[in-house]
Amino acid sequence: MITENQEKELNKKVYKTMKSKEAFKAEMKKCFSSSDIEKIWADAEHRLYEMYSEHTDLPKGVSAHTDNFIFPAAAIYLAMKEIDADAAFGIMKKLMAEKSTKTGQMIAKCCKIPGFKKFFLNMWDSMSHKMFGETAGFKNVFYPKEKGSFRMDIIQCPYHTYLKEAGCLELNILFCENDVHSYGNLPGLKFTRTKTIGAGDELCDFKMELIK
Repeated sequence: MITENQEKELNKKVYKTMKSKEAFKAEMKKCFSSSDIEKIWADAEHRLYEMYSEHTDLPKGVSAHTDNFIFPAAAIYLAMKEIDADAAFGIMKKLMAEKSTKTGQMIAKCCKIPGFKKFFLNMWDSMSHKMFGETAGFKNVFYPKEKGSFRMDIIQCPYHTYLKEAGCLELNILFCENDVHSYGNLPGLKFTRTKTIGAGDELCDFKMELIK
């Protein structure tokens, strides 16, 4: 049972999250009428509130993914899908790709700084255990360290778990593609992926290595 104070906090959380997703409204204008956008946004807010209220006890590491990425994407997508499924998926694909591409461009600029590429590569070992480890809802195979490379496999993913629960598993592949947009064009670094859970494979493989 949610208390009055918890309800207030959840409403604040929903408002803050949806405020940060205003870019979706701008993109929706290309496909939906103003009245439809109002309906979509209200529906998305309601869906997000329900998702948050049903998952108040998630560990901090898991909620970092669900609350900031998985649930908002699912809520907005499902609300759009009620009116036009093809437009909904197209908007999600476009905006997610654009955002992760900008991240990749920012990292690429940093790669021009002497020593950054080695730092970035070495950072993956500690960062992956924290952000993509068991405390964050993932299960992984971490391979022994090799000079100039980092490699891991993800065999269980909270994005797959909670998108399936929300009824929009088709979004999983878009989150997988975010890595390609973010890391696939970094000067001096090679990102390799041959399979993803989002595409129906048994695991997501991840390899980053220094190249000349």
